[in-house]
Amino acid sequence: MTTGNILVIGANGQIGTVLTETLRNAHGNDRVIASDLAPAATAAHGPFETLDILNAVRLGEIIRQYDIRQVYHLAAILSATGEQHPQWAWDVNMGGLFNVLEAAREYRLKVFFPSSIASFGPFAERQNTPQHGPLEPTTVYGISKVAGELWSQYYFLRYGVDVRSLRYPGIISYQSMPGGGTTDYAVEIFHKAVLEEPFTCFLRDDTRLPMMYMDDAVRATLLLMEAPAEQVKLHTSYNLSGMSFTPAELSAAIRAHYPGFEVQYQPDFRQGIADSWPESIDDTDARHDWGWAPSFDLQAMTLEMLTRLREKYGR
Repeated sequence: MTTGNILVIGANGQIGTVLTETLRNAHGNDRVIASDLAPAATAAHGPFETLDILNAVRLGEIIRQYDIRQVYHLAAILSATGEQHPQWAWDVNMGGLFNVLEAAREYRLKVFFPSSIASFGPFAERQNTPQHGPLEPTTVYGISKVAGELWSQYYFLRYGVDVRSLRYPGIISYQSMPGGGTTDYAVEIFHKAVLEEPFTCFLRDDTRLPMMYMDDAVRATLLLMEAPAEQVKLHTSYNLSGMSFTPAELSAAIRAHYPGFEVQYQPDFRQGIADSWPESIDDTDARHDWGWAPSFDLQAMTLEMLTRLREKYGR
């Protein structure tokens, strides 16, 4: 059982929105403090604090005010947005992480830091990418994630900070729209299908990428954070796998429910990013060390997404 309170940084984001709600359901609304640049839906059901993660003084104030013991640090500039604003992405992704790590060292906090399949780059094996292999990313987002993994391990080895991390694949959810990632098409496509509108995909139809339904991503995050310390063998970041598919395969799964759904393909700059990423992930270490296993495959995820979005749009 978690003692003290929990701070979610970046609580308004795609993952943060769902993770905050899940944590509040498990621990109580008052024990989970949401934070972001401005209030949003997460402010309605429990404590919310405005926080720019580059403001270390403000971060310390919140930690002391609420007796924070765990931090889920989700604030980041994602891959596609990062390529358009590389200096800003580096400043936010690395400066924010350093502030969290320093706060964790000072206040003895447990930290979750999300990494990504963007860490691997074009020299990693594309199929069943192993846990240990080349990490030579070609995007500022990927570079910041590799650096973050190594700094997290450094703070564990040097200062004993309990930092835990997952290399997320693309995350698919109905609760909120994604915020500038290369796998965003796999969320947008469901909204278009339910609204019975045509969809234009910014990746080629044969671009295979690792993906995961949000429920599995949140469950994996909590499973890792709740695992006994002796079971957490890696302090860089664990590979995490759910499913892998192409835009064509996803479109076909949706057409099983919406036969007339139209999809066109107009690859843009994000195609180059996707081509540097793995097609599938070997997550043997996560399965062995702390019992990870996904629950959703492509068909189950497709049905769940369409059902939830029909409810959302009243269709």
